[in-house]
Amino acid sequence: MIDSERIFEMDFLRATEGAAIVAHRWMGRGEKEAADAAACDAIRGMFDLMEMRGEVVIGEGIKDEAPGIFKGEKVGTWAEGAPQFHIALDPVDGTTNVSKGMANSVSCIAAAIPVDGEASALEDIPAFYLEKLSYPEKVRQAFIADPKLPISVEAPTEEVIKITAKILQKDIRDIVVMILDRPRNQPYIDAVRRIGAKLRMISDGDIAAAIAPALPESNIDLYIGIGGAPEGVLSAAGLRCLGGGLQAKIWPKDNLEKRVLIAEGYGHLLDRVYLSKDLAKGDRILFSATGISDSPLLRGVEVNGNVARTHSVLMRVKSRTVRSIKAAHDLSKKTFRLRSKKAEVLLLD
Repeated sequence: MIDSERIFEMDFLRATEGAAIVAHRWMGRGEKEAADAAACDAIRGMFDLMEMRGEVVIGEGIKDEAPGIFKGEKVGTWAEGAPQFHIALDPVDGTTNVSKGMANSVSCIAAAIPVDGEASALEDIPAFYLEKLSYPEKVRQAFIADPKLPISVEAPTEEVIKITAKILQKDIRDIVVMILDRPRNQPYIDAVRRIGAKLRMISDGDIAAAIAPALPESNIDLYIGIGGAPEGVLSAAGLRCLGGGLQAKIWPKDNLEKRVLIAEGYGHLLDRVYLSKDLAKGDRILFSATGISDSPLLRGVEVNGNVARTHSVLMRVKSRTVRSIKAAHDLSKKTFRLRSKKAEVLLLD
């Protein structure tokens, strides 16, 4: 069988690298939509060169009507016999952070070859937000061994922290919990402070944050709270590559959304707890991310004169291969394929 992931993985990496470099040019300029549009242009341009039949099953732009690559877009050449990929992506996770020159922004893509009989290899959640809990591999293995442990998105936050400390053989005060700084997450913030664990809050960019507990060097033990649903699926793909775990549950933002979900036939999903394998299905999944600004997952783009240095991760579920890739790009020589130009362009022109 042809290993399509191995053939295409570097092209997906080039897509996130290009997106990160062009988005970085907008750092601190107060124009988050311009950064997002530039990243989308670079990713579409790279996709145009790829001999695949790609379909975006989870895109962006739903929540804030930002420029984006949207669900249902066909990408790649769609040549006869080309491999099929279902794609989830966020050209810039942390657009506000980019616009303000802040940390914690990445560009990422998950690409999956659909399993026979599956409508989509990447679950399209019919809501804006998910309540999430992510944790390292050691905690995931403990949960697999004993599903009765209070390692659950439905369990009280204090109980999750206590059992995590026990599994990781740490004092509770040394457990580090990352939470997205939003009013909706105040109950989780209060719980972390009550129990005396360490709290790290982020203003945006919850893909990198949710993946962080699976990276020992991140010094993050748990990610807890309510964040974007598309971002949750991308996080699940990354965590499956790393061996970490994620649980998620639909969180209607208000009674109107809850009524709409029920009216549209999704009421049975409101009580469902999704695991990472439910959100990113099968083993033929790859994940590529490139840092735009520094995050727990990756260092950001560094520009010195004509040279841009990128820091990326390229991972596969099947092989559990995790590649950390540092690249130097000579911007006086390197061209970027942009959809808007239908050509390779030099950014320094």
